[in-house]
Amino acid sequence: MRSLPHVTVASVLERDGKFLLVEETIGHGHVLNQPAGHLEQNETLVDAVVRETLEETGWLMRPTFLTGIYRWSNAQAKVTYVRFCFAGVLLQHDATRSLDKGIIATHWLNLDQVKNNLLPLRSPLVMRCIDDYLAGQRFDLNMITEVI
Repeated sequence: MRSLPHVTVASVLERDGKFLLVEETIGHGHVLNQPAGHLEQNETLVDAVVRETLEETGWLMRPTFLTGIYRWSNAQAKVTYVRFCFAGVLLQHDATRSLDKGIIATHWLNLDQVKNNLLPLRSPLVMRCIDDYLAGQRFDLNMITEVI
């Protein structure tokens, strides 16, 4: 039986040298992640990252570029993920918005706090997306062709 990868989106959002991360609950406890989630049926990748960021943080954002496309196999869970990671600009925050189930809190953390936090990162993709963003890796959104 062939297993298909899970297509996900994530956002790297920086403000004043700090990154917006979510603290979320997964099977083995609390972890840190970028605002991220699965692509839904008949949804564009850009629409998905805007939706996931809003649902998990209350922040409306506008994607401006891709930092990369990443494949990661979680051997323990026997699942492969393909992540499209976007960076963008923050437009507005709705502090009254209820966040997605499983989201405990949002945090603005500098690079040292991300690397040395007591909470583990959800996957190695979290740090890789930040590293690529900081290295200046930028791919134009026009490279994505969506035929829906």
